[in-house]
Amino acid sequence: MPIPPAVLHPPFHVVRLNHVVLTVTDLSRARAFWAETLGLQVTGEEDGRLYLRAMEERGHHCVVLEKGREPAARVLGFKVFAEEDLDRAQAFFRARGLPAAFVERPHQGRTLLARDPLGVPLEFYFAMAKLPSIHQRYALYRGVKPLRIDHFNCFSDDVDASVAFYTALGFRVTEYTENEDRTRLWAAWMHRKGGVHDMAFTHGLGPRLHHVAFWVSHPMNIIDLLDLMATTGYVAQIERGPGRHGISNAFFLYIRDPDGHRIEIYCSDYQTIDPDHEPIRWDLRDPQRQTLWGAPAPRSWFEEGTLFADTPVREPSYAASPIVAA
Repeated sequence: MPIPPAVLHPPFHVVRLNHVVLTVTDLSRARAFWAETLGLQVTGEEDGRLYLRAMEERGHHCVVLEKGREPAARVLGFKVFAEEDLDRAQAFFRARGLPAAFVERPHQGRTLLARDPLGVPLEFYFAMAKLPSIHQRYALYRGVKPLRIDHFNCFSDDVDASVAFYTALGFRVTEYTENEDRTRLWAAWMHRKGGVHDMAFTHGLGPRLHHVAFWVSHPMNIIDLLDLMATTGYVAQIERGPGRHGISNAFFLYIRDPDGHRIEIYCSDYQTIDPDHEPIRWDLRDPQRQTLWGAPAPRSWFEEGTLFADTPVREPSYAASPIVAA
């Protein structure tokens, strides 16, 4: 299955992912998990929202938790290179008949709210309130010691369509999985910032948020988090891992927050910045695709995800049979 050629001069310049907005049912419970257990730093609490950042980040937030009745993902946020890119982005979306309007967001400058063709809610910004550097304030480090937000992964009912659209935005495929007869894409990993991915897509009921990932410096940070979760009442929220992915080569752990939002803790992928970087292809039935050591993922990893607010979901465009743990 051929993937689209990279677009090296896109209509507007996305620098990287920046933030996710999630609805949680209990802010106090969410704060205990995201700040006191994971170790994200609280940067504000106002109007039923909790703002957090990771240790290397200078922007005001990489996670916004909003109080609501049901868990949901509200928006995935991306930073653009210049203020003018916001107007170019609006023109790009509107030319394709997709919604795109400027909205007010606390602690952000002009922000464009849009949706991709499959319904994923996106926002783009250039300016965000800056905070003092804390990456050398080691007394603040706790939990898994998260350094920065790394990527999003979304369930897509049509991975080929998702890849085609994000390729047009300048995202480049680093690795991909084909279905059994090699006629369709089952999953794809796409980047802007020079790592393995800012955005990934997995075949399934979609669109839904599969997970948000945070970068840590060393696998031992993950081991420390596992020991902490196992002895502070969170053992049932350890879903998968630790392990090493075949795809991306990353050492990983998947956990769930108290509302079921999936979080990946992630380190040790590789550089993909060269414009002629060649994507790596994987077979769906290769046991080392999921985990280099051969351990398959649990069924929940393929079936459960967070709904996007006010976004209907669709059955996937074809049937597939990945390897699932018994």
